[in-house]
Amino acid sequence: MKTQKRRTLKATKVISNTVLNDGVHCIKLERNFNFQAGQVIALALHTDDEPRLYSIASGQNDPYLSILFDVKPMGELTPPLSQIEAGQTVYRSDPFGKFLCQEKPATWIATGTGIAPFIALAKSGMANDITLLHGARTLDKFYFQDYFEQELGENYLRFCTTESSEKVNSGRLTNYLQTAENLPTNNKYYLCGGSEMVIDVREILIARGVPFDNIVAEIYF
Repeated sequence: MKTQKRRTLKATKVISNTVLNDGVHCIKLERNFNFQAGQVIALALHTDDEPRLYSIASGQNDPYLSILFDVKPMGELTPPLSQIEAGQTVYRSDPFGKFLCQEKPATWIATGTGIAPFIALAKSGMANDITLLHGARTLDKFYFQDYFEQELGENYLRFCTTESSEKVNSGRLTNYLQTAENLPTNNKYYLCGGSEMVIDVREILIARGVPFDNIVAEIYF
């Protein structure tokens, strides 16, 4: 995610570093602080590094704090962060941010590691009266899909662009939004993922009659 203004960073121990997919990791950190589902933290490996922002991907009552990230080969943080081990130290800010997704009914839309804030929201008991649209290029990139399938049932819709499965819709989620009958225009729409997805989805929703103010986005870079 993009950087923001300099924030005070605090030493925090790593609990685990799990590889979810080639180049995608879930890191758990010790926590002794509260946060709101949908917030982010600034994270760095050293106090003098330029921190990067990551959505929290754990529930408010979980005893740890999780983040998801994909390794950017030319990035300054994610390549060494992917090598971090349990017991080592990273530096994080206090949680902040306003992507709290509190209005209902709502449609959550995510691609890639943009699923992170919705994991936090669902695990915090905030997934009632919502539909989740989840897009990915391959079937193994629907992170936490088993959890969402169990929690949301038919309100969890997956869209895959390169592979097929009987439980997954073939094609882009943008195609679904363009053609879906009875698309709810009074819903709040919360978007999280890359800028291209967010821009495309916002344009489609507006063209289909969703008010601009009903669309809230968290863009990953």
